[in-house]
Amino acid sequence: MGKKVWLMVYCTVLIWSAWQPADPVVWLLEVLPALLALLVLAATRRRFPLTPLVYGLLLVHCVILMIGGHYTYAEVPLFDYLRDLTGGSRNNFDKLGHFAQGFVPALVAREVIVRLNLINGATWRNFFVVCFCLAVSAFYELIEWWVAVFSSQAAESFLGTQGYVWDTQSDMAWALTGAILALLTLSHWHQRQLDGMSLKP
Repeated sequence: MGKKVWLMVYCTVLIWSAWQPADPVVWLLEVLPALLALLVLAATRRRFPLTPLVYGLLLVHCVILMIGGHYTYAEVPLFDYLRDLTGGSRNNFDKLGHFAQGFVPALVAREVIVRLNLINGATWRNFFVVCFCLAVSAFYELIEWWVAVFSSQAAESFLGTQGYVWDTQSDMAWALTGAILALLTLSHWHQRQLDGMSLKP
């Protein structure tokens, strides 16, 4: 996917997401990571361009964030339909978001580690990547807690617990699953792309 196409998809979804969101405050909270990601990618694209695979995964993750921001995570229509179809009790779009929160950062972390030669050996590298993704997930749960403490108005929509007492733990479990699955399924493809480019930052 070319950079222009990437940016066009990103901007199109962002504009749609920002148009009459369910809750403007929640929209900003949910979409802020995608906005920050764009700034970081723009600032580093010449000095540290990423592999096409990682750029593509980051775009998918940003789209998930923007969809969740537009509807709020507990009210995404497709997942309401899936809930009703399967006889479930909650909208599980937030679990997709937390799965991506592990899946995508795992490849980003792997790319940085490999290219900067930070850790020797695949086993230790994979262990660190999984730990990193769990740390990111745990920190995000802390952010959700802080939002709940300081902004009770937006807390329920931002947290998206839907009455599930183990929501925080299951969110981190989904991120852990995503990180492990990303390493198991995409490491070889990712490595081929890394081998085809300069590993120098």
